[in-house]
Amino acid sequence: MSRIGKAPVTIPDGVTVDIKKSVVKVKGPKGELEQKVEPGIKVSVEDGSILLERSSENRQQRAYHGLYRSLIANMVDGVSTGFQKRLEIIGVGYRAELKGKALVLQLGYSHPIVYIPPEEIEIQVPNQTNISVIGIDKQLVGAVTAKIRSFRLPEPYKGKGIRYFGEAVRRKAGKSAG
Repeated sequence: MSRIGKAPVTIPDGVTVDIKKSVVKVKGPKGELEQKVEPGIKVSVEDGSILLERSSENRQQRAYHGLYRSLIANMVDGVSTGFQKRLEIIGVGYRAELKGKALVLQLGYSHPIVYIPPEEIEIQVPNQTNISVIGIDKQLVGAVTAKIRSFRLPEPYKGKGIRYFGEAVRRKAGKSAG
């Protein structure tokens, strides 16, 4: 039995779960998400928690059991509290600013980079070197954060670039005069 899959997902106050055929809809104070579930996984709501059961013990069904339990748990967390990832910009002259919904990044290139996030994502720039990506879909928040980071990955010699908040970048020694 999957240790992750057999754990029930508790439903907090203000969150409603609707299951129709193989689609799970979760609605909460922050928004609404839905997830299609494979036919071999049975989803049910019992006394304030979501339970998942699999129809067989084959390898694929065991994998889906834990996967869909995690996806549904992330949906419940997202519509109740939301997700946030933070980035920090390191480098002389590197900065970020918000112009309307667009994120404008100055990253040492000859031109500024303008990134327009998806509708479901909110981007905040508390100061020029910090970026917060906020949303209810954990997967989308992670994808947008990775996309912004990819504009200037942290380099190993001076550590310049965009990195996740608290990320440690392994540094290399530069050239030595010999």
